[in-house]
Amino acid sequence: MIPPATGMLHHLELWVPDLSRAEHTWGWLLEALGYELYQQWPEGMSWRCGDFYIVLEQSPARSAFRHDRHRPGLNHLAFHVSDRAAVDRMVGEALLHGWRLLFADRHPYAGGEQHYAAYLEDRDGYEVELVAPPPRHGAGPAESTQHSEAAEGAHRAVPGDEAYRVEPAEYAYPPGPDDPAAGWIS
Repeated sequence: MIPPATGMLHHLELWVPDLSRAEHTWGWLLEALGYELYQQWPEGMSWRCGDFYIVLEQSPARSAFRHDRHRPGLNHLAFHVSDRAAVDRMVGEALLHGWRLLFADRHPYAGGEQHYAAYLEDRDGYEVELVAPPPRHGAGPAESTQHSEAAEGAHRAVPGDEAYRVEPAEYAYPPGPDDPAAGWIS
């Protein structure tokens, strides 16, 4: 077995406010992406793909009930998806597993006209990006691989851009008995 290359991620650990809710959203997503359940313990679980694994843990040491991607720290995780049809299929299924589509008015080109992707957010505020590979060279004008200014990274927040504003209170996630996101999954 060839050891992983220096600099490759070994694992990623996300602290979540509700492990059973995270298992519903993240467990579905990771398995749909080809990860397999790897470890389980009372406060957490992990899924593995190759040498890399993602941990979800409900730590008593966390300092907030919801992740805020607009604050310093993790903004989002981007995952490769096999093709555009898989992105589309996963978006439809994601809505049934506690995810919502971000930037719906620009979907699937919120990252630019040459970047086919879906941006999803779970009820705890974590954002993921599902990215289809660029079309093959010579696939036609709509499938061009030419890189435009608006491609990769164009979904970054721009001051005043309504698509990136924090939702006002009337659209905020309903509060639950212990935290603001508890009411999402019944």
